[in-house]
This record gives sequence, structure tokens and C-alpha cells, in this order.
Amino acid sequence: MKVAFILSGLSAGGAERVISKLAEAALGRGWDVTIITFDSPDDPIFHAIDPRVALVRLALPSGGKGPAAVIRVVRRLWMLRRHLRGRFDVVISFLTKINVLTLLATLGLDVPVLVSERNNPDRQPAHPLWRCALRHLYPRASSIVMLTHRGRERLRKAERDRAIVIPNPISAFPYLPRQGGTPQLVAVGRLDKQKGFDMLIAAFATLSDRFPEWNLRIFGEGPERSALEGQVQELGLAHRISLPGCTARHGEWIEEATLFVLSSRYEGFGNVVGEAMRAGLAVVAYDCDFGPSDMIEPEVSGVLVKPEDVAALSDALAGLMASPDRRRRLSAAAIERAKQFGESAILETWMRAIEMARDESFDSRRGAASPSIGTPALRS
Repeated sequence: MKVAFILSGLSAGGAERVISKLAEAALGRGWDVTIITFDSPDDPIFHAIDPRVALVRLALPSGGKGPAAVIRVVRRLWMLRRHLRGRFDVVISFLTKINVLTLLATLGLDVPVLVSERNNPDRQPAHPLWRCALRHLYPRASSIVMLTHRGRERLRKAERDRAIVIPNPISAFPYLPRQGGTPQLVAVGRLDKQKGFDMLIAAFATLSDRFPEWNLRIFGEGPERSALEGQVQELGLAHRISLPGCTARHGEWIEEATLFVLSSRYEGFGNVVGEAMRAGLAVVAYDCDFGPSDMIEPEVSGVLVKPEDVAALSDALAGLMASPDRRRRLSAAAIERAKQFGESAILETWMRAIEMARDESFDSRRGAASPSIGTPALRS
């Protein structure tokens, strides 16, 4: 079978990591695998891609305004359609705008498309035309892969009927949480409004005098760096709060953490929560849509906090910063909970979903009945 994975680029994101794992699993089945991206061939690749994968980088990043943006979208559609026509048995796209582009580019082509929704589409900023396209195109997908059941339930019925739930695989890293030394609260993610680091900094500021031995480290890069650094300076906490950028190796931040926090306004899944749990870190997370509540059992394997409530986040952090015994108890339960999101089982579910899309496409061409896309095995 020939499969193509489509995404915007190959940077240090969760979708990029999952695609690298899916490509390996597909190669293990003897499939021909192609990854198509819109970034430049000169851009760095963060997650290793198997050399057997055919890598097509179109050098057509998003951007621009007005007519220039429209021209760029048209060029992306034309190039993508040219590369997909008649070459693949199944196409799998990741992230909302890439999903829309892929569904548009494959209109009239006899190829099933699985779209993977990696975020919360209700909260993502988008032009009304994109939202209109999403509403009309998503029901045309062979399947819509959601990361959480709460996410699936938010879809409109026409989309929900074609949606399956496959959570992200949680990898185990060869790193151990910080032992001894200065205790550190750690957060990880793109430095943008979605991740809520402004709220985290505000919460930590209320705790800095009470816990003078603790520091906060926020790993990641993004457009909000200047604003966040300015906030830290205004609070007079530059000696306590640092933004060291991305780690050289995925998961290396675990070694810096005594306690982990997710302060996002919204998520698609929140991979870093699962990674922290798998490493044995106690976790405090906003109970945002979607993801944290799928992984964390409140007060058993972590702590969930009312979304976007800085005072509640501050209180939850204080409770764990003050209690090593409570951190150890949550840590032990977190390790066991994270094992339920093991890599092998989730990758196998993905492979079955891809095979099902191919089989349904073949059966529809023959006019034969085929299994429902919502088989319980894929919804569980």
C-alpha cells in the first residue's frame, strides 16, 4: 500500500512526532511511505525520519495578507494536488488548515483521506472562509481522527458520524526528573497565547515570596517570547523565571523538572502532560478542552484546575510545592496511568484505521458493503 502523510512542516511539534512514529509503523508493514510538507528543504528536522521515507518539501509556507495570501493558497493547492494525483492508496493529513487544503486538493481524486484534528478547532483563530470550508469539507473525509472523546462530541453530527478517537501515543524517555538541588517548576510548549504562559507567570509571581527556593522554567519558542520576557521583567522575577528555548533532544526538559504544569487555554491533547506523567512527574493542569481530563484522574494521578483561573492555579501549585510526599504519591499513580497510552497499541490502532479507509474505498468502487468507520475498536 502507498500512503502519504501531509503536514505543514517538520519542526518540534506533537503532530510531527506522531507522524515520524506512524511512518515507522507503516514501513514495518511493508508500505511505501511519503511525507509531504509545505516547509523549506533547508528547514531543520526535529524528529528523526526514517531514510526509507520519501520526503517531499514544497517550500510553500503559509503567510501573507490579502491577494498575496489567496495566491499562496492557490499555489499550495495546485502543488499538493499535482503530487497526490494517482499516486497513493490513502492520504492522511494533520492539523486543521492542512486538513482543509488536503480535502480541497483531493476533490475529484479517487483516494480516501483521513484528517487528523490535533487541536481544538473551536478555539483556533481562523478566517470565516476557513471555517466555512471546514464545515463543508470535513464530512467528505473518509474518517476524522480525534484525540479525545470530548473533542469528538463537540463535532457537528455530520462530522461526528465519521469521527474516531485515537489518542496520542505517550513515549517513555531516557530521562529522570530532577533529584535534589534547586526545585524547579517546568512548563513546555510553543510561546503563544494558546499555552497560557502569561497566566502561569502571574500565578508563580504570587508564590515567589512563599517559596523562595523554587524557580520556574518555560521551555519552547514562539511569537510571545518578547511579551513574556517583558512580563517577567515587570514582576522583577528575571532571576527566578527563565525561558531557555527548546531542548536539544525531545523530552530532555524532564531532567530539569521537580513539578510539571500545563497552563493552556485550550489543547488538542496535551502530549507534554502524558510525557511528564510517564516520566514520574506530578502534574498540575488546567482542565481545558481537550486532553488533560482524558489523562489525569483528579487527585489520583495529577491535579486538574478550573481553566484560566490564575488564583486556582496558584493554590494548586502551592499545595504540591509544599508537599514532597504528595508529589511522590501522584507521581507513582501518574506512571501507571500513562502506560494506558502506550505507543505500540495506539500505533496499531492507527494502522487499522488506515487499512479500513483503503478497504472502504475499494469496496465503494465495487459497490460492496464495508465495515462502519465507527467500529467500537476504534472508538474505545
